[in-house]
Amino acid sequence: MTELAEQPQHADSLPLGPESLVWKYFGDNRMYLIGPRPAVLQNMLAELGQGVLDHSVFFADTAARVKRSIPPIMMTVYGSDDDNPGQKVRDFHKNIKGEMPSQDGQPAARYHALDPETYYWAHATFVEQVLYFADTFVKRLSDDEKERIYLESKAWYRRYGVSDRAMPATYAEFVQYWDRMMDEIVVGHKTAQYGVGYVTKGFPKPKGVSPLAWKFIAPVFNPMAAFLTTGGLPPRARVLLDLPWTERQERNYQRFAAFWRSGPVNWLWDRLPMSVRYNKFAQQGYASQRAGQHAGA
Repeated sequence: MTELAEQPQHADSLPLGPESLVWKYFGDNRMYLIGPRPAVLQNMLAELGQGVLDHSVFFADTAARVKRSIPPIMMTVYGSDDDNPGQKVRDFHKNIKGEMPSQDGQPAARYHALDPETYYWAHATFVEQVLYFADTFVKRLSDDEKERIYLESKAWYRRYGVSDRAMPATYAEFVQYWDRMMDEIVVGHKTAQYGVGYVTKGFPKPKGVSPLAWKFIAPVFNPMAAFLTTGGLPPRARVLLDLPWTERQERNYQRFAAFWRSGPVNWLWDRLPMSVRYNKFAQQGYASQRAGQHAGA
């Protein structure tokens, strides 16, 4: 069964908005440096991966799936409490249900995308995305900053209107939840394996790119994509997905991350135009807040 929730104000969370750390980091264009980490990890939960396999155009047209999914998720964050598409995102998943493949002759279990444990895992990968990205490629986060991001993520999750029974109460409990999911629950589901297949096979030529151009682009693009994707995954996920990764690659990845965290790079980045630093959804959110402040002045 699924559970939907109302959206009262909660004292155990912090609000989203221009002063929040989730706003500061989630729409930062440096987020591309972590590769498809959240999408891959989402599909490693068997029920979620099966839902994508059974209902999504992910396999037939991956770009279309991404293009359709990102805007409403982004605007759930960068909207306001009373004007965001969170419940529309929830409603997209009402008919995503079915049966898991039966194993060892046991009756097949059913899945539903709106089961609180399943839906929360999808959200948890975005929360962890913010934490991992900021701590790896921007600055080492303090314990207080990690707690703040997590408390803001609780307000974010409640915008979907799904039961929050699966949501840990504190950041420390979230860490325990995350470790248990990675160590005991997630698997190398075929949907996740498909999503990282280019690591070993290379990307197919994108639509609109000429074969001649791709001949020169692919030798540079494919190794970088593989490096960011594999390096950007937890070690346990690499093992479950059988992704190649050496100690030398890990050292190079850590040097790469340290370069982006360095003072000169951050100093330069902070002085670039907002149109360079943030995606269009974050820009829209900040602009709407400024417009509202000016209207109320």
